Amino acid sequence: MAMAMTKFSQVLNIERVKELETWLKATNTKLTQVNGQRKYGGPPEVWDGPTPGPRCEVFISHIPRDAYEDLLIPLFSSVGPLWEFRLMMNFSGQNRGFAYAKYGSSAEATSAIRLLHGHLMEPGFLLSVRRSVEKRHLCIGDLPAVTRQEDLLQVLRVLTEGVERVSLKAGPGIEGVCAIVAFSSHHAASMAKKVLVEAFKRKFSLTISIKWLSAMKPSPDETLPALVPSSGLLPSPIKPPRHLNSPQPSLLPLCQARRPSTPPGFCRAVGGPTVPSYRVYIPGITMAFEGEVMILPGPDEPTSMKEAQQAAAQQVLHRLYNKGLIR
Repeated sequence: MAMAMTKFSQVLNIERVKELETWLKATNTKLTQVNGQRKYGGPPEVWDGPTPGPRCEVFISHIPRDAYEDLLIPLFSSVGPLWEFRLMMNFSGQNRGFAYAKYGSSAEATSAIRLLHGHLMEPGFLLSVRRSVEKRHLCIGDLPAVTRQEDLLQVLRVLTEGVERVSLKAGPGIEGVCAIVAFSSHHAASMAKKVLVEAFKRKFSLTISIKWLSAMKPSPDETLPALVPSSGLLPSPIKPPRHLNSPQPSLLPLCQARRPSTPPGFCRAVGGPTVPSYRVYIPGITMAFEGEVMILPGPDEPTSMKEAQQAAAQQVLHRLYNKGLIR
């Protein structure tokens, strides 16, 4: 346990964690940890308006790994009241570099994109803010050919929550009948996807298939510009961590996967998908930095590699600072 805690402390920016805890106490803000994400609101304790509809949520990426809700919630609240904020978390305690912010209206979400896309959080981190396309539609296949729309709607509303409407499809290439089911929220659709296959098998002895309906492509008017620092209409960038207040170049360019046997940087991630090891060479320093990082497995190998690279870079920066090699 002591060894595990030592590894975690090397990855985490402990000062930032303490600042988050202080902010939570001072503002009486409550966060809930659920399925790899930390959630605020949904709704918050004080909310006057209705539940947000579609196009009210934005997807935020390029977040520094040691930036937490004490920085992000005030920043995104500067555009308008937040109905919900979800920060994706690694089990090591770092964030995973992306989050979702939901507003009370689509107009406020549009303002967040316009004002915060390209916002400089700290050197090397320009936020990317774009519309989040919430999946609310499921495609249920392999239904009997005699299925009637009104009957299926009634059955679904008994078996799960949030069902708004149903439409049926049949024809060439479709075995039996396929139903497109619209839900009131992504959460309702996600919960239905988990339970309906087993529910139909148990109640009707039917084996159905369920998949997400392909999301619509964003409209041309929502094409985002290239990431450049925002115009300064919003709060100034946060003070960078002490280990970044240095003329030394960032380690992130060094932490790229390379094939040569002795590269000046991150060689490659090895070992299991959640505890990769690394070796980093820095020009001007004779010793190599070696260690392990704990990450959640990503959806694919490149994503997992990027997770490992960023966690390793953060760990090496802390070790450099502790050894007095940077200030």
